[in-house]
Amino acid sequence: MTHRSFFSFMLPSLLAMFLFIVLPTGSIVVQSFYTEHDKVLSLAEDCGPFGCEQTTHIDVEATENLIEEAPLGKFNGLGTYLDRGHLAVDELGTIFESTESIGETVSRIYNLPFYKALAFTIAYTFLATPLAMIVGFLVAMAVNNIPKKLKGPVIFLSLLPYIVTPLIGSLTLFWMINSNGIIGATLQMIFNDPELSLKASPVLTWVTLIVYGIWHMAPFPFVVYYAGLQTIPQDTLESAMIDGASKWERIRYVVIPHLFPLTTFLALVLMMDNFRIFEPIVGFSAEANATSLSWSIYNDLNGQVDKLYGSAASTSVLTVICVVILLIPVLMRTWRNFKQKNPDGSAS
Repeated sequence: MTHRSFFSFMLPSLLAMFLFIVLPTGSIVVQSFYTEHDKVLSLAEDCGPFGCEQTTHIDVEATENLIEEAPLGKFNGLGTYLDRGHLAVDELGTIFESTESIGETVSRIYNLPFYKALAFTIAYTFLATPLAMIVGFLVAMAVNNIPKKLKGPVIFLSLLPYIVTPLIGSLTLFWMINSNGIIGATLQMIFNDPELSLKASPVLTWVTLIVYGIWHMAPFPFVVYYAGLQTIPQDTLESAMIDGASKWERIRYVVIPHLFPLTTFLALVLMMDNFRIFEPIVGFSAEANATSLSWSIYNDLNGQVDKLYGSAASTSVLTVICVVILLIPVLMRTWRNFKQKNPDGSAS
């Protein structure tokens, strides 16, 4: 397929992406340079039996007029990006100048909201993604080798974690790990510790969320790998068996290389999906021990008094930048493989 034919097929998708992705993303970038207006204050004189005194009130009408005149807010440039709630440039400088050990530096940086959310988001992405792929691959290999009569029920049961919505699944597990739940009560009995709680410790909270993420996401790589296993040339497998290759050697030298393009695809999709972890944090009520970039955006937009659109927009832009940085190695490897297979530049 030539580049011209390829782009002709891609044109409708590119237009849809421009309308529904590029334009909204552009508006978010613009919003990130603005911050909310300050409340307009006015002085009023309150008089009582003991005299009069001046008090300060929020002028609601003047504030609304100000918002109506400039709905984006007041221009703040890169101020929101650099403040304590995001990159915290000044705070980082103070930390590096005043701390004497790496542990103290890491601890103080972790207390900054953006870096705390970024730390959990990265840890979750880099642990849940490969482990979910490994579990999915193992399940696919097992299902591929069981009798045909059992495949239907086993495939259905294997897909259940992915069918259940993340919020419902996390709520169910949240109740199970509660002190009165089956998992929580069992762990207390095993360790003979009635105070043991998976939700009280930051480390155990992280482990619980990551285990849930693996359980929830594993069916997707399972389906992809299972479909890929059906395309493996049987002649190649039989030749390997005739040559004396063991089962592990057939998996290592035939199955895994054949499934490598699917692995790259899964890594891209799962990394992007896991990087936006949000529902399990809400479902587990884990905000005290684990936050993510997506949760930070939600928290900015869910304020009881003011909705921080500028802060949410800045976090969104930083999240997109992080995702791009995360995907660059995978995309570069994919491009190198494409160039090796198509040295003349043809897409066919």
